[in-house]
Amino acid sequence: MQTVQFTQMRYGTKQDYDLLHELEKDYVARLPDRILAGLRALDEGLSGYQVTRLEHSLQSATRAERDGADIDWVVAALIHDIGDGLAPANHAQVAGAIIQPYVRAEVAWVVKMHGVFQLHYFGKHTGDDPDAREAHRDHQWFDSCERFCERWDEVSFDPGYEWLPLEHFEPALREVFTRKAFDPAITGE
Repeated sequence: MQTVQFTQMRYGTKQDYDLLHELEKDYVARLPDRILAGLRALDEGLSGYQVTRLEHSLQSATRAERDGADIDWVVAALIHDIGDGLAPANHAQVAGAIIQPYVRAEVAWVVKMHGVFQLHYFGKHTGDDPDAREAHRDHQWFDSCERFCERWDEVSFDPGYEWLPLEHFEPALREVFTRKAFDPAITGE
């Protein structure tokens, strides 16, 4: 395997960084595969629910699709809890950061904030503030996040709901995560 010559970034040469740039192209192209692996890992995640975290994610995405949501929303619903395994205390922010370069700013904000908005449903039972989302009441996408949680997230813990398999969502996931990162025509930023 070819490697760079430097041991400190400041000493890298143009050839070193050209090599890394070429290797990064392939690595970035495989992002959808890593996202899919991260979703599959949710099948072995936190227990106690009547469905696995993967099944919850599939239910959320299925509900979004059946509601007629566009591809950004469907993929957001699919990956919104992908951070659970590595960052249970801030999984929403992790998922938001993962999707942010590839979707509209509104969708990324909703994914990033859904953890706070979900407290509305259970905060009173866990000692958390069920009204924490009210700090964002004046935000332009408050209603979008409220809808996301109410229609697709908080209702998706039902073992009797018929959700679509991960393979069904793979083409949409691949389409979103192979977009040019931070394309202003997509992100609006």
